[in-house]
Amino acid sequence: MTTLDWHAERTDLSGIRLLDRAPESLGIDLAAVRRYRLGRVRAEMQKREIGALIISDPVNIRYTCGARNMQIFCARNTPSRYLLVTAHRNILFEFTGCEHLGQGFETIDEVRPSMTASFVAAGPELVAREKQWAREMVATISELVGPGARVGMERMNAGAAIAMAGLGVEVVDAQEPIEMARCIKSDEELKCVIASLRATEVAVGKLREAIRPGITENALWSVLHQSVIAQNGDYCETRLLSSGQRTNPWFQETASRTIGENELIALDTDVVGCHGYYSDFSRTFHSGPGKPTAQQRTLYQVAYEQVRNNLDIIRPGMSFREYSEKAWNIPEKYHANRYYLSAHGVGMTGEYPYLYHHADYPQAGYDGVILPGMTLCVESYIGEQGGSEGVKLEEQIVVTETGIEILSRFPFEEALLK
Repeated sequence: MTTLDWHAERTDLSGIRLLDRAPESLGIDLAAVRRYRLGRVRAEMQKREIGALIISDPVNIRYTCGARNMQIFCARNTPSRYLLVTAHRNILFEFTGCEHLGQGFETIDEVRPSMTASFVAAGPELVAREKQWAREMVATISELVGPGARVGMERMNAGAAIAMAGLGVEVVDAQEPIEMARCIKSDEELKCVIASLRATEVAVGKLREAIRPGITENALWSVLHQSVIAQNGDYCETRLLSSGQRTNPWFQETASRTIGENELIALDTDVVGCHGYYSDFSRTFHSGPGKPTAQQRTLYQVAYEQVRNNLDIIRPGMSFREYSEKAWNIPEKYHANRYYLSAHGVGMTGEYPYLYHHADYPQAGYDGVILPGMTLCVESYIGEQGGSEGVKLEEQIVVTETGIEILSRFPFEEALLK
């Protein structure tokens, strides 16, 4: 395996080995990151004449103000906490008993306890609770920005939005301004992305070292998760590690299957890592002890060709349509099992934009422009329909003023590229 010094560009870490530490916060102005992100959200609100945003997605709350609290729980139990954003004031409505977690952020002006308008919390009084929630929220918004403000909402109960509309509020979807805010990263924000990637690469290195015939997929995947958590990453968003025949088709979740001899093991990291930033690269390994077969090498080399070709064509100013037209055309025998995207945006999770394969663009694609500051993941899955194995590869990049920079640095497998 190729050896790689992940810290080669850092003079302040000379002599520190990869497994010694994760560069989690060193040299990052996190307050500047938070101010930048809030500024992006407010600018996108202003473009659309949105007077207030009510944000309940825990990832978007963290993006906008920096506060983190039980993200998986809150994603499943919306709206247990939510953030009200206006042009000049932010109020975090925090989960009951957790108000202290919102203190100390320069991006949060006030913390109040949330009113959970869900059936679990309110039972048969849900409709009344939703109407009460709407009345109190409209009163607060009117106090902050005046009556008649256009209000952006996301991921609240339908009843809450209906109650808001019933009070005469113009409710719009909050997805567009938030996604457009998130898609451009500042230089300081990119440091968070890179810190998360470096920690995830440490974890993938440990996973790779643990590969052996006889270990189960679950046990192998747990190596990744343990290392991510130990380095103060957040969680693995998916369970996309599979082996042998379970690598084809893709999207088979990690299971109790025992890895056999001379099989492929495919991994998509999907790690919400340090500072909440997504580390999203894919690699495929070989379990040994023998050498990869010709068929395994062919699958790997075709996937590698797809990734390299599509990395080579990306440039700032390119339209999504142009990218789709120029992207690598998947050979017919692999087309049915193709990955559903050619590339996608990435930040704190997968995000805007989605870039589609040429064949899928007429039905699913939309146009836009690839811009400097976008971080993207370039994807490949290669496996024949009904085939015995498949290969998943993916690289994470940032678009610069002149081209791209590859951010993910975990090596590819020399034995499968020969």
